[in-house]
Amino acid sequence: QEQLVESGGGRVQPGGSLRLSCSASTNIFFFNDMGWYRQTPGAERELVALINVGGVTSYADSVKGRFTLFRDGTKNTVDLQMNNLKPEDTAVYYCRARVASRISWGQGILVTVSS
Repeated sequence: QEQLVESGGGRVQPGGSLRLSCSASTNIFFFNDMGWYRQTPGAERELVALINVGGVTSYADSVKGRFTLFRDGTKNTVDLQMNNLKPEDTAVYYCRARVASRISWGQGILVTVSS
């Protein structure tokens, strides 16, 4: 499995911004797709945003217009810029990468949106 390392989480007030970064141990264009999921206690892990090898992005309806993915092939990173954060965005965020049926996950990083 590929190694994925997340960074950039933390605590922010409602309306604030955070940028999460996922660094891969291999060339990110090796992946069929790569992106971010999130999970809250008692809930299933849900898709936040995804980018495929062709550069096509998809976003959960709840984050459209607020979150943006950025891919950097020179650094092998996929960043998630999160703006206008809401308390309901509070979750553990996971980086995910897929090669065919093989899926790799990062360790998860906590984002807390609270006043």
